[in-house]
Amino acid sequence: MKIAVLNGSPKGEISVTVQYIKFIQKKFPLHQFKLINIAHDIIKIEKNQSLFQDVINEIKTADGVIWAFPLYVFLVASQYKRFIELIWDRGAGDAFKDKYACALSTSIHFFDHTAHNYMHAVCDDLGMRYTGFLSADMDDIFTDEGRATLLKWAGDFLVAIEKKPPVGRAYAPLIHNGFAYTPGQVDGKVDNTGLKIRLLADIEDEKSNIAKMVGRFVSAFNGNVEVTNIRDVNIKGGCLGCMQCAFDNICVYKDDFVNFVNSTMRDQDITVYAGPIRDRFLSARTKMYWDRCFFNGHVPLQVDKQIAFLVSGPLSQIANLREIMQAMAEVGQHNLAGVVTDECADSQQLDALIDDLAGRLVDYSRNKYLKPATFLGVGGHKIFRDAIWARMRFPFDADYRYYESHGYFDFPQQDERYLEFNKQMIKMIQDPRMKEMVRKMMKTEMIKGYQKIVETK
Repeated sequence: MKIAVLNGSPKGEISVTVQYIKFIQKKFPLHQFKLINIAHDIIKIEKNQSLFQDVINEIKTADGVIWAFPLYVFLVASQYKRFIELIWDRGAGDAFKDKYACALSTSIHFFDHTAHNYMHAVCDDLGMRYTGFLSADMDDIFTDEGRATLLKWAGDFLVAIEKKPPVGRAYAPLIHNGFAYTPGQVDGKVDNTGLKIRLLADIEDEKSNIAKMVGRFVSAFNGNVEVTNIRDVNIKGGCLGCMQCAFDNICVYKDDFVNFVNSTMRDQDITVYAGPIRDRFLSARTKMYWDRCFFNGHVPLQVDKQIAFLVSGPLSQIANLREIMQAMAEVGQHNLAGVVTDECADSQQLDALIDDLAGRLVDYSRNKYLKPATFLGVGGHKIFRDAIWARMRFPFDADYRYYESHGYFDFPQQDERYLEFNKQMIKMIQDPRMKEMVRKMMKTEMIKGYQKIVETK
């Protein structure tokens, strides 16, 4: 059988993910694995229609498709995302219909589930028969168990292509409402004196809903709001994954991106991202912006600041994207003040939602309001903390210095308070009588400290 492998690594074949594919190919020599370097060659693929068509023809003649990619900022790389957009933009979806498909990723398991949710939904939207995914740790291939799991998964995919079992759809088709927004008059403006507000917008059409939403948001304030259309920023390409920035945060690209971020974004009190939904995410251009922020490593750009999103499109139907927005805020140590979409399909209501968001952002910023992190932020921090401490200590030297100086290496085994308490209590319950006494007192004793706070503060 012929398997089309769509390689989502910007590094092409010099990629960890591709080594997993090559290992599969070695162990299943009777099948042809046609590797197509999508992310690496995306600029040529987009500019050259015949080259794009060559890729589509490879997919048409394939018995199955493997979407293989590394994780880039909660998702696939922007270059891969752009190819997915081109499939719909150029009406090439029929080449994928009814093809058996699966997804293989390599990462450190930082929000790998959101990347795979995205790819599963894309496959469903293309009418593919999605059989599942394998999210491999980058180092799994070094272990007997990791290699065995990889080969079992790959073998099951090949069997599925041959036997053609039924496959159900997990993600319902998106429904777009076709609403055209007409902004109304602003009655009372929000006082943003002394606050720096930056709105990063993805606007291709000045008559689009998102352009009008941006305009309405800006007009809701009596002071200045800086607006940047990210399509006007000189960004030559997406993150290459070369890690040449890891030592000292110097990007290999010679464009305006790093200077733009360092000179305009770090000191903002409020940052708002605005853009339309493209397939199951925002645009590849927006994703390129976030990917390129990796020049700063795993260090947050704007700690303790407010962020928000203005979105045009069916966000309520894409829970995965909503989760990514929340995770971006929490991992970046921001406060997500709100998300406004045009799904209400009512201009007056949308005006009110935008005005309310403007007021809330200023209120939260002035009061330095930061909601506690959920599992998304706490878990994300721990994954990065442990990785930078050990397995990624090299090459991410800049990250390590920042984490060390800011107390990010907060390992629980270093918490002397709980270590001493646990030591005393474990010793106490060695006596069976004390164990029973503690068991009976557990519920009431547990809340005494909390009750004291309620009574005295």
